[in-house]
Amino acid sequence: MNLQRLVPRALLLASAVFVAVQASGEGQAPRAALRPEPAGPQTAQAMPGDVSVMDLRRLYAGPPQSWPRPLLGPGAQFREFAPPPSLPAPGAREKALAAIGKRLFDDPRLSGSGQIACASCHSPELGLGDGLRTAFGHDRQRGRRNAQSLYTAAWMTPLFWDGRSPDLAEQALHPITDGAEMAATAETVLPRLNADTGYRAAYAALGQERPITMKDVTAALAAHERTLRPPRSRWMKVFENGTGVLTDRELLGLHLFRTKAGCAACHNGPLLSDQRFHNLGISFYGRRLEDLGRYEVTGKPEDVGRFRTASLLGVRKTAPYMHNGLFQTLDNVVALYNGGGGKDRQQPSGNVPVPSADPLVRKLDLTADERAALVAFLETL
Repeated sequence: MNLQRLVPRALLLASAVFVAVQASGEGQAPRAALRPEPAGPQTAQAMPGDVSVMDLRRLYAGPPQSWPRPLLGPGAQFREFAPPPSLPAPGAREKALAAIGKRLFDDPRLSGSGQIACASCHSPELGLGDGLRTAFGHDRQRGRRNAQSLYTAAWMTPLFWDGRSPDLAEQALHPITDGAEMAATAETVLPRLNADTGYRAAYAALGQERPITMKDVTAALAAHERTLRPPRSRWMKVFENGTGVLTDRELLGLHLFRTKAGCAACHNGPLLSDQRFHNLGISFYGRRLEDLGRYEVTGKPEDVGRFRTASLLGVRKTAPYMHNGLFQTLDNVVALYNGGGGKDRQQPSGNVPVPSADPLVRKLDLTADERAALVAFLETL
């Protein structure tokens, strides 16, 4: 693709004169309900006729607040792009607790078999995931969900694809006690840890002379997970040095991400996630691989097939993608969205309500060059 040729005027016109529809609640307007609004002082104006890449660079020359406004659909909640927020500097006690948590994270004695550690599914060498479609656990049982990367665990809430845990400490307990994952109990784990002089001394240094409890274990694991960060990327450099660090193709991908491709409707803010739940039509409702997602936590009909928006920070390192690891490459993911997502069955399955289509998921009609540019941008994250 020769990006020194003209960028279609429609892409820039759309971003310059349309703003988000901030609809909420039920009965939302269809996607076509985007409405025009006069450009404000921070909204870049499209030029007449076709616009060159040079003009596109001018539109993105300033900070994110001055970039062309994103195109959003009904119900989207947009926060402007920014680097991950700073976390409070840990004190001496928190650092010591995190050091214990790091050792526990790598310790297979937290599993019933004594062979599986947290790091088995969250390896630093594999984007703090495991590189598998879905994880293997106790007795080689295969889980039904993809092991999420922990790059942004320090900021995300709630946790898990279905949002069943409100914080890191509670989240840490789930895989330890899940029979298909680490399959352990307090009765098996705690004697092992309390028999270890290193663990006892480390907790004693924190003033805990009593026996180690599961609450101590999960607090330490949470402290360690709060130290994890996404990899340094060129996207981070954009906030320091501007979009000049992006190639022409990547810059076009950023523009598409905010406009025609509609990605920014859900992937926005410092974490590139709205931390909400959406139905992409890939829950396999009423079929053998059915996963009802958020509905299993809330029981609300509107949550059937909804899963939490994953952060895109470090996304090129965290394949495969989606809650079920269905897609091996970013090209596959873009193809899913380009076609308007998956298709849920509309015949009722037992007592479970039929999934509702997400109004933010629609057919995009991206060209091959546009899809390539979008993937190029995603790889900078």
